[in-house]
Amino acid sequence: MKYYSALRGYTSKRLEEIEQADILVGIPCFNNQTTVAHVIQMVTHGLNRHYKDLRSVILIADGGSTDDTRETAKEFEIKPWQEKIVSIYRGPAGKGTAFRSIFEAAKHLGVRAVMVVDSDLRSITSDWVKHLLEPVLDKGFDYVCPVYTRYKYDGTITNNIVYNFTRMLYGLRIRQPIGGDFAFHGKLAAHFMEQDVWETDVARYGIDIWMTTMAVTSRMNICQANLGLKIHDAKDPSEALGPMFRQVVHTLFVMMEQNESHWREIMGSRTVPTFGRREEGEPEPVAVNLERLVTEYRTGFGQFESLYKSIFCPDCFGELKRCADLQPDRFDMPIQTWIQVLFETAATFHSWTHNRTQLVNLVTPLYLGRVASFINQTRDMTSAQAEAVVEAQAQAFEDHKADLIRVWDEKARPLDTGNNA
Repeated sequence: MKYYSALRGYTSKRLEEIEQADILVGIPCFNNQTTVAHVIQMVTHGLNRHYKDLRSVILIADGGSTDDTRETAKEFEIKPWQEKIVSIYRGPAGKGTAFRSIFEAAKHLGVRAVMVVDSDLRSITSDWVKHLLEPVLDKGFDYVCPVYTRYKYDGTITNNIVYNFTRMLYGLRIRQPIGGDFAFHGKLAAHFMEQDVWETDVARYGIDIWMTTMAVTSRMNICQANLGLKIHDAKDPSEALGPMFRQVVHTLFVMMEQNESHWREIMGSRTVPTFGRREEGEPEPVAVNLERLVTEYRTGFGQFESLYKSIFCPDCFGELKRCADLQPDRFDMPIQTWIQVLFETAATFHSWTHNRTQLVNLVTPLYLGRVASFINQTRDMTSAQAEAVVEAQAQAFEDHKADLIRVWDEKARPLDTGNNA
């Protein structure tokens, strides 16, 4: 059964009482009682320092937290000329539904600009408010993506998949397409809200890549804002990123399919305007379990070997098989193999009409293996040096785009539809 609003009655009533605002800051949250007060504090201070003459509303969009997130958010006192709403959103559980409630609130209030920040941030400062909102309010941009200084093993889905694909497909070097902290024009929020995607993976973890791709393919005026160090509740990819990986990649492939006419003719890439100065320094380390990553890879390869053999070309499959025999500290999946894995998976996804979710599940162990390989490759590097490796990888994807188009077209003409059943 479809639902028609992510806002509960009391939230809609509060928005009607407020009537109008210039700025809406959305904070999606779920069980973030230890960090949400700091995020609200930085937001209210930033709005006071930089936009005191504009009417601002802070909306905490909670997913039904079982800790004291909502109580903490309600008790924190903001500046008296700002408004705060703490609401439990309605609809499928996930970050995307929280965003939909923020989009709806933005439309209700007719705001000029929307800013969204994660609720687990420990490095947010009051200046983030200016860095994100100024391009929309004062410089004529429609959509602002973040750029952070991150630890080399933070953001593994971005570094190994999403940055590579966004840059290669759409020709824009948007470094953090799923960064979590964005700003955009109020009219763009209304446009997002009206799309019929709210019972798909977009309603969960797919929201960030969906928004960024929508902004790119709609030819919005896009820029980046340097936000400095990002310190948050980062997750070990071997333990906690499985659902996020599956939903982000599924959304990425669906958007790729829907926008084929947009990306097929694009070759090369260009930078987008970036404001602010990049911070130097080594970020807080993120713990990773290399042995577990490789164990997950081996287990997955053992379970799905015959399927991998049917999906991937012989050279690619041969490399994956070789990797399954490597010790954790020697694990090395070449970038060319990883490129082939993702190209052939995307093309297979396009050619299959069923079992697409299972296909993405099959690739999860291979992603964990690629992360293990990146860890070994950059073990003795600083995060800045590892960033150069990420850039080289993205360039390699870009250089092989013709291979993607070739395999995409080949798999679109399947000889045997048995895998579609």
